[in-house]
Amino acid sequence: MSLLYALDLIGTAAFAASGAWAGIRRDMDLFGVMVLGLVTAIGGGTLRDLLLGDTPPFCLQDEIYLYIAIGVSLATFFLHRRMDLLRHPLLYFDAVGLGTFVVIGTEKALQFETGALSSVLLGVMTATAGGMIRDMLANQVPLILRKEVYASACLAGGVLLVALHHIAAPRPVALLCSAGLVILVRLLAIRFDWALPKAGSR
Repeated sequence: MSLLYALDLIGTAAFAASGAWAGIRRDMDLFGVMVLGLVTAIGGGTLRDLLLGDTPPFCLQDEIYLYIAIGVSLATFFLHRRMDLLRHPLLYFDAVGLGTFVVIGTEKALQFETGALSSVLLGVMTATAGGMIRDMLANQVPLILRKEVYASACLAGGVLLVALHHIAAPRPVALLCSAGLVILVRLLAIRFDWALPKAGSR
Protein backbone atom coordinates (compact mmCIF):
# COMPACT_ATOMS: atom_id res chain seq x y z
CA MET A 1 0.00 0.00 0.00
CA SER A 2 1.43 3.37 -1.03
CA LEU A 3 1.70 6.25 1.43
CA LEU A 4 -0.69 8.37 -0.64
CA TYR A 5 -3.31 5.60 -0.66
CA ALA A 6 -2.94 5.05 3.08
CA LEU A 7 -3.42 8.78 3.71
CA ASP A 8 -6.47 8.77 1.47
CA LEU A 9 -8.10 5.97 3.48
CA ILE A 10 -7.27 7.72 6.75
CA GLY A 11 -8.82 10.95 5.49
CA THR A 12 -11.91 9.10 4.30
CA ALA A 13 -12.41 7.51 7.72
CA ALA A 14 -11.81 10.81 9.54
CA PHE A 15 -14.24 12.77 7.38
CA ALA A 16 -16.86 10.04 7.57
CA ALA A 17 -16.70 10.21 11.36
CA SER A 18 -16.89 14.00 11.17
CA GLY A 19 -19.97 13.89 8.97
CA ALA A 20 -21.68 11.19 11.01
CA TRP A 21 -21.04 13.12 14.21
CA ALA A 22 -22.60 16.23 12.68
CA GLY A 23 -25.70 14.18 11.89
CA ILE A 24 -25.86 12.87 15.45
CA ARG A 25 -25.59 16.39 16.85
CA ARG A 26 -28.53 17.42 14.65
CA ASP A 27 -30.55 14.47 16.01
CA MET A 28 -30.78 12.70 12.64
CA ASP A 29 -31.76 9.06 12.27
CA LEU A 30 -29.42 6.32 11.08
CA PHE A 31 -30.00 7.06 7.40
CA GLY A 32 -29.35 10.77 7.84
CA VAL A 33 -26.15 10.07 9.78
CA MET A 34 -24.91 7.75 7.03
CA VAL A 35 -25.72 10.28 4.29
CA LEU A 36 -23.75 12.99 6.06
CA GLY A 37 -20.87 10.59 6.65
CA LEU A 38 -20.77 9.60 2.98
CA VAL A 39 -20.99 13.09 1.47
CA THR A 40 -18.35 14.40 3.84
CA ALA A 41 -15.97 11.55 3.05
CA ILE A 42 -16.28 11.46 -0.75
CA GLY A 43 -17.86 14.78 -1.77
CA GLY A 44 -14.70 16.83 -2.22
CA GLY A 45 -12.76 14.12 -4.01
CA THR A 46 -15.67 13.37 -6.34
CA LEU A 47 -15.95 17.02 -7.35
CA ARG A 48 -12.17 17.20 -7.86
CA ASP A 49 -12.17 14.17 -10.16
CA LEU A 50 -15.05 15.55 -12.23
CA LEU A 51 -13.17 18.84 -12.73
CA LEU A 52 -10.00 16.98 -13.70
CA GLY A 53 -11.93 14.76 -16.11
CA ASP A 54 -10.94 11.63 -14.19
CA THR A 55 -14.14 9.60 -14.48
CA PRO A 56 -15.68 7.59 -13.00
CA PRO A 57 -14.66 9.30 -9.70
CA PHE A 58 -12.23 7.60 -7.33
CA CYS A 59 -14.93 6.18 -5.03
CA LEU A 60 -16.55 4.31 -7.93
CA GLN A 61 -13.25 2.96 -9.22
CA ASP A 62 -12.30 1.64 -5.78
CA GLU A 63 -15.30 0.83 -3.58
CA ILE A 64 -13.15 0.49 -0.45
CA TYR A 65 -13.82 4.21 0.06
CA LEU A 66 -17.55 3.59 0.17
CA TYR A 67 -17.15 0.65 2.55
CA ILE A 68 -14.95 2.68 4.88
CA ALA A 69 -17.32 5.66 4.86
CA ILE A 70 -20.35 3.48 5.56
CA GLY A 71 -18.57 1.40 8.20
CA VAL A 72 -17.18 4.41 10.07
CA SER A 73 -20.55 6.18 9.92
CA LEU A 74 -22.26 3.13 11.41
CA ALA A 75 -19.60 2.81 14.12
CA THR A 76 -19.94 6.48 14.98
CA PHE A 77 -23.72 6.17 15.19
CA PHE A 78 -23.65 3.22 17.58
CA LEU A 79 -20.62 4.25 19.64
CA HIS A 80 -21.11 8.00 19.79
CA ARG A 81 -21.74 8.07 23.54
CA ARG A 82 -18.22 6.83 24.17
CA MET A 83 -16.90 9.54 21.87
CA ASP A 84 -18.27 12.15 24.27
CA LEU A 85 -14.97 11.69 26.11
CA LEU A 86 -13.46 13.93 23.42
CA ARG A 87 -14.16 17.58 23.97
CA HIS A 88 -14.71 18.49 20.34
CA PRO A 89 -14.71 15.23 18.33
CA LEU A 90 -16.10 16.79 15.17
CA LEU A 91 -13.33 19.37 15.03
CA TYR A 92 -10.54 16.86 15.73
CA PHE A 93 -11.78 14.44 13.08
CA ASP A 94 -12.14 17.35 10.71
CA ALA A 95 -8.53 18.44 11.29
CA VAL A 96 -7.18 14.99 10.40
CA GLY A 97 -9.38 14.84 7.31
CA LEU A 98 -8.28 18.30 6.22
CA GLY A 99 -4.61 17.45 6.35
CA THR A 100 -4.88 14.19 4.48
CA PHE A 101 -7.32 15.40 1.83
CA VAL A 102 -5.34 18.56 1.06
CA VAL A 103 -2.28 16.54 0.11
CA ILE A 104 -4.39 14.01 -1.81
CA GLY A 105 -6.10 16.68 -3.88
CA THR A 106 -3.00 18.79 -4.48
CA GLU A 107 -0.88 15.77 -5.37
CA LYS A 108 -3.45 14.45 -7.83
CA ALA A 109 -3.75 17.85 -9.48
CA LEU A 110 0.04 17.98 -9.84
CA GLN A 111 -0.04 14.54 -11.46
CA PHE A 112 -2.53 15.92 -14.00
CA GLU A 113 -0.01 18.72 -14.68
CA THR A 114 -2.23 21.58 -13.62
CA GLY A 115 -0.59 24.87 -12.63
CA ALA A 116 0.65 25.62 -9.13
CA LEU A 117 -2.34 27.77 -8.17
CA SER A 118 -4.84 25.35 -9.69
CA SER A 119 -3.25 22.47 -7.80
CA VAL A 120 -3.49 24.30 -4.49
CA LEU A 121 -7.11 25.28 -5.12
CA LEU A 122 -8.07 21.73 -6.07
CA GLY A 123 -6.39 20.51 -2.89
CA VAL A 124 -8.38 22.99 -0.82
CA MET A 125 -11.57 21.99 -2.60
CA THR A 126 -10.90 18.31 -1.98
CA ALA A 127 -10.56 19.02 1.72
CA THR A 128 -13.44 21.44 2.16
CA ALA A 129 -16.22 20.69 -0.36
CA GLY A 130 -17.46 17.60 1.48
CA GLY A 131 -17.59 19.51 4.75
CA MET A 132 -19.51 22.33 3.10
CA ILE A 133 -22.10 19.87 1.82
CA ARG A 134 -22.26 18.27 5.30
CA ASP A 135 -22.87 21.58 7.03
CA MET A 136 -25.49 22.72 4.54
CA LEU A 137 -27.39 19.44 4.89
CA ALA A 138 -27.16 19.85 8.67
CA ASN A 139 -28.55 23.39 8.33
CA GLN A 140 -25.38 25.03 9.61
CA VAL A 141 -23.11 27.77 8.27
CA PRO A 142 -20.16 25.86 6.72
CA LEU A 143 -16.95 25.97 8.75
CA ILE A 144 -15.10 27.37 5.76
CA LEU A 145 -17.32 30.48 5.83
CA ARG A 146 -16.90 31.17 9.53
CA LYS A 147 -14.17 33.27 11.10
CA GLU A 148 -12.13 30.22 12.10
CA VAL A 149 -8.74 29.33 10.61
CA TYR A 150 -9.91 26.56 8.26
CA ALA A 151 -9.43 27.11 4.55
CA SER A 152 -6.30 29.13 5.29
CA ALA A 153 -4.77 26.07 6.97
CA CYS A 154 -5.53 24.11 3.80
CA LEU A 155 -3.94 26.80 1.66
CA ALA A 156 -0.78 26.67 3.76
CA GLY A 157 -0.49 22.91 3.33
CA GLY A 158 -1.20 23.05 -0.39
CA VAL A 159 1.36 25.79 -0.98
CA LEU A 160 3.97 23.85 1.00
CA LEU A 161 3.34 20.69 -1.02
CA VAL A 162 3.62 22.53 -4.33
CA ALA A 163 6.84 24.22 -3.15
CA LEU A 164 8.35 20.91 -2.03
CA HIS A 165 7.29 19.33 -5.33
CA HIS A 166 9.09 22.01 -7.33
CA ILE A 167 12.34 21.60 -5.37
CA ALA A 168 12.09 17.83 -5.90
CA ALA A 169 11.84 16.96 -2.20
CA PRO A 170 11.31 13.25 -1.46
CA ARG A 171 7.63 12.50 -2.05
CA PRO A 172 6.89 10.83 1.33
CA VAL A 173 8.53 13.73 3.16
CA ALA A 174 6.57 16.30 1.13
CA LEU A 175 3.25 14.54 1.76
CA LEU A 176 3.77 14.04 5.49
CA CYS A 177 5.10 17.56 6.10
CA SER A 178 2.25 19.18 4.19
CA ALA A 179 -0.46 17.11 5.88
CA GLY A 180 1.18 17.67 9.25
CA LEU A 181 1.23 21.43 8.71
CA VAL A 182 -2.50 21.55 7.98
CA ILE A 183 -3.37 19.39 10.98
CA LEU A 184 -1.06 21.33 13.30
CA VAL A 185 -2.35 24.76 12.23
CA ARG A 186 -5.97 23.63 12.51
CA LEU A 187 -5.49 22.07 15.96
CA LEU A 188 -3.62 25.14 17.21
CA ALA A 189 -6.42 27.32 15.88
CA ILE A 190 -8.94 25.22 17.83
CA ARG A 191 -6.81 25.28 20.98
CA PHE A 192 -6.04 29.00 20.97
CA ASP A 193 -9.19 30.20 19.20
CA TRP A 194 -7.29 31.70 16.28
CA ALA A 195 -9.39 33.54 13.71
CA LEU A 196 -8.82 35.57 10.59
CA PRO A 197 -9.57 39.29 10.79
CA LYS A 198 -13.02 40.51 9.80
CA ALA A 199 -13.98 43.76 8.14
CA GLY A 200 -14.77 46.15 10.98
CA SER A 201 -17.93 48.18 11.01
CA ARG A 202 -17.59 51.85 10.16
